[in-house]
Amino acid sequence: MYIHIGNNCIINDKEIVAVFDIDNSSISVKTRNFLNLAEKEKKIINISSDIPRSFIVCNKENKNYVYLSQLSSSTLQKRIERMKKEEFLI
Repeated sequence: MYIHIGNNCIINDKEIVAVFDIDNSSISVKTRNFLNLAEKEKKIINISSDIPRSFIVCNKENKNYVYLSQLSSSTLQKRIERMKKEEFLI
């Protein structure tokens, strides 16, 4: 199934490794280092038309990348849960 993560961007839910709230998780030095490294390696895809509120870590074909989204992590989590529920019912 696919999930809309903002700004007309849709990704396969099987590629999602984790969804994080930027404000809460960027307090950690490890998270900041992870995001800095991803930026240096050009693995960040900014789809946010506004200040990003969450980031989604994805893995496709053993390559990691990070989407920055203006949607909150709770909104994304609800969408993922709804998609999983619909997939289960099919």
